Amino acid sequence: MNKEDYFIQQFTNQTNLIGDDAAVVGEMVYSQDAFFENVHFKKEWMSLKQIAAKSMLVNISDAIAMNAIPQYALLTVGIPSYYSTADMRKLANGFKKVAKDYNIKIIGGDTICNDKLDISVTIISKSVAPIFRSGAKKDDLVCYTGDLGSCKKDLKKLFKGKKIPSKSKFIKPKLKGEFFYEVAKYVNSSLDISDGLFFELERLSKSSKVGFEFFEKIPENIGTSGEEYEMLFTFPKKHLEKIMQASKKHNIALNIFAKVVDGKYETKYKNHHF
Repeated sequence: MNKEDYFIQQFTNQTNLIGDDAAVVGEMVYSQDAFFENVHFKKEWMSLKQIAAKSMLVNISDAIAMNAIPQYALLTVGIPSYYSTADMRKLANGFKKVAKDYNIKIIGGDTICNDKLDISVTIISKSVAPIFRSGAKKDDLVCYTGDLGSCKKDLKKLFKGKKIPSKSKFIKPKLKGEFFYEVAKYVNSSLDISDGLFFELERLSKSSKVGFEFFEKIPENIGTSGEEYEMLFTFPKKHLEKIMQASKKHNIALNIFAKVVDGKYETKYKNHHF
């Protein structure tokens, strides 16, 4: 067990709200993500506007995975004392751009002086039919959206001091909200791929108490690429045609790679992100 899982377990006996991409309380859904300098990014890799935008997007991804519509955001930002007012405007513009794109109201938070840039975002969403990791059923098909592998490749380039395109998913995650909200009524379980496909499958296995039968071997570079923020979900085969129709409508690539079976799934790979 890694330290993150161990720490989270200290609280799971007190509530059944912990363990998904977000916590569901009534019709409200709460998600929070930290985005810290030298843990999740290096300032040399991205502009301040891009950093602020990504910190919002990765949190919105959690809401989408729960079939929740984001409504409000709370921001906590630790800002280095040497940042200028122009720097702070760049940060603010990143937050505001994503908030406008997703019709989110930024309603408050906190700012502190810090030795590096640390951001924590809380997204408050609403869902009348949330989807959990624990809902996978035997014989469900297992699917993820888009292509995996580019983020790990781009991260390696950044470590070598090379530049990557501003359109890279590592810099700007490409969320699949419109597609996923449309197919959510056919989906039994879901989560987003933040720590690599193999690691997310292990999470899904533990939550739903199931295993997976793979249709083909998944290459390591595909299964261990983190920070992709694609959707991973399961659904009954009877809904395949409707989901495929929606994928064509929204121009979303679908990869159906396994089915749910009895058993459990564990990976030898660690979660992968910077």
